[in-house]
Amino acid sequence: MRMKPLPEKFEESIRRKLGDEYAAFKASLGEPSPVSIRLNPLKNTRHLPLQEVPWSTYGRYLSSRPVFTLDPLFHAGSYYVQEASSMFLEQALKQTVDLSQPLNVLDLCAAPGGKSTHLLTLLNRESLLVSNEAIRTRAITLSENIQKWGYPNAIVSNNDSKDFQHLKGFFDLMLIDAPCSGEGLFRKDPEAIGEWSPENIHLCCGRQKRIVGDAWDALRENGILIYCTCTYNESENEDNLKWLQDHKGIAFLKLTLEPSWGVEEVHRGNVIAYRFFPHRTKGEGFFISVMRKTETTEAVRLKTKKSLATPSKKTTERLHTWIADAGSLTFFQFNDLIFYTPSYKSREVEFLLQHLKIMYAGTNLATEKHDKLIPEHALAVSIDLKKENFPWIEIPEADALKYLRKDVIRLEGAPVGFTLLTHQNLPIGWANVLSNRINNMYPSDWRIRVL
Repeated sequence: MRMKPLPEKFEESIRRKLGDEYAAFKASLGEPSPVSIRLNPLKNTRHLPLQEVPWSTYGRYLSSRPVFTLDPLFHAGSYYVQEASSMFLEQALKQTVDLSQPLNVLDLCAAPGGKSTHLLTLLNRESLLVSNEAIRTRAITLSENIQKWGYPNAIVSNNDSKDFQHLKGFFDLMLIDAPCSGEGLFRKDPEAIGEWSPENIHLCCGRQKRIVGDAWDALRENGILIYCTCTYNESENEDNLKWLQDHKGIAFLKLTLEPSWGVEEVHRGNVIAYRFFPHRTKGEGFFISVMRKTETTEAVRLKTKKSLATPSKKTTERLHTWIADAGSLTFFQFNDLIFYTPSYKSREVEFLLQHLKIMYAGTNLATEKHDKLIPEHALAVSIDLKKENFPWIEIPEADALKYLRKDVIRLEGAPVGFTLLTHQNLPIGWANVLSNRINNMYPSDWRIRVL
């Protein structure tokens, strides 16, 4: 594997950090990047003979990189393609957070959605995740990935970090995967090498401080903050954490490591963090630290205006047959669109709808038009779908790919009406079977364009 020459100043810095290990580190950058996925436990029923990512229950290594776009199960949310080192988030959560409790959680810099979908897998189903991305185009991709994962207890927002200052003490857990210089991705993304410069590190460092500072008040007293980057340099990592310690009330939390993982425990005064190098672990470069907020923080009061309508009783009764455990869900209607969220957090959802720029909330269930209920795609890939209450047809891979391209498809023997299409027993979307044709209902913006 040919790699671009490393920037001279980067080499000087990493050589000082690694000493005798520098040669092994540089050699690792010329090796193929490990390929890893994380399974969706509520959708993946296959027993795959794959090597496990040691710090993640559902992380798996693949022997080679397939074209994921051409796998219908990827689009069904059966798994997420995620870099293995970043799955260490699971250890940070399991060792410091009571995941059995219903929590309010913020993933502040969430696109494209790897850590958010991981959070949804690990959190109690009565928890609420706010998955935020400041850049709108990236937030659109984030929304798509959240919908495909299929969990109803998530909100996708498109806000700047400063917009969370008004939500004082709202969140029990906050994850900040801070935008960084990307040194840890040099092997996986060679373009990051060309974008590296000391000036960019300085810009990233300032941006990271602003993001953390903006969102700080939204974390409750004794809440957990997880800060991570995919870079090695101390300016964006230890120095930023030392700055945070000097200006805010925090206590760093120590994690238990298995020696075989090859993860470095980092200490700088009271700062405790964890760093991944590609020559020591089967993954890319990564940095993570876990802190508990010790400052007194007064929590915001959940004042809400009843701004959202609810579907009629007749409509609600019909929809109850579409989804499992409907009694624990709250239905909302916005114009013609009906969506639902877990009832346990419905008050928080309404509150956030009034204070953030929400792109997606809960699970879109149906569009109501002239007394007719048209099922939404999000329902097809939802973990709550009552598949047995719909006509459904299992289709082979070739037809599934036609469907995902929005091509014309044929369904022999399908009844007239909305039919659920499945592949390897997993729903991939709806088709509307008419007397003279079949309408492909896959979202146009999501269609695959690979031939």
